[in-house]
Amino acid sequence: MSPTPRPRPDARQPLADGATPSSGQMFRRGAVKSLPFLIVMIPFALLFGVVALEAGMDVAQVLGFSVLVLAGASQFTAVQLLSDNAPVIVVILSCLAVNLRMAMYSASLVPWLRDATAPQKAWVAYALVDQSYALSIQEYEANPRMALRQRLAFFAGVVTVVCLPWMVFSWLGATVGRAIPDDIALDFAMPITFLAMIAPMLRTPAHLAACFVAVLGSLLLAGLPSGLGLLIAAPIGMATGAAVEAWTGRRARA
Repeated sequence: MSPTPRPRPDARQPLADGATPSSGQMFRRGAVKSLPFLIVMIPFALLFGVVALEAGMDVAQVLGFSVLVLAGASQFTAVQLLSDNAPVIVVILSCLAVNLRMAMYSASLVPWLRDATAPQKAWVAYALVDQSYALSIQEYEANPRMALRQRLAFFAGVVTVVCLPWMVFSWLGATVGRAIPDDIALDFAMPITFLAMIAPMLRTPAHLAACFVAVLGSLLLAGLPSGLGLLIAAPIGMATGAAVEAWTGRRARA
């Protein structure tokens, strides 16, 4: 949650051998680094296709949902709440609460991508998911002198590996989902994905406080109907993290 210093937009970050990486090299670097995510991304996408199909969607609706929304956690949230006949306003607010983290992701990327054009920012915003953010911000912070074109190319490589399979396999899950035996457990994918992405990023007291309060709040409020517990716990966790960040900042300046 600490502000990231603005990088030098026109500098070049050399590779280990001293060469300046091209956009193509950075694209391949992003793609290769993303490959491990497919281990859980594929069953996660298949599971969404199956769940959405059982919730009453047809194959075209499942594919359209994955292409237009492109946010696995909020898609699962929406399908579950719709299956429970929750009011539309509750579905919308719950999905917004789940995706509030994207606002923090965007703010974190501003110092690195502020010089991008409006079309470039638009497609980055569309393809900004947990995996593309986590890998990109780690790469940018490790190599702060990368040029803008290199940053965008790396991001595009991550997105290609992460987002396209999500669309394809969610469609495949809806298409052949009924043929998957019930004893094959695919529902492990969601928690493992989030744990793998979030745990390494909990590096400050503010991160830890936000995570702990959000998890505790979700558990305590789990009995509320229509996912309201998550809707309440998420902003409380973020507010706690912001408060701890402000407190630690004041201590550092004292």
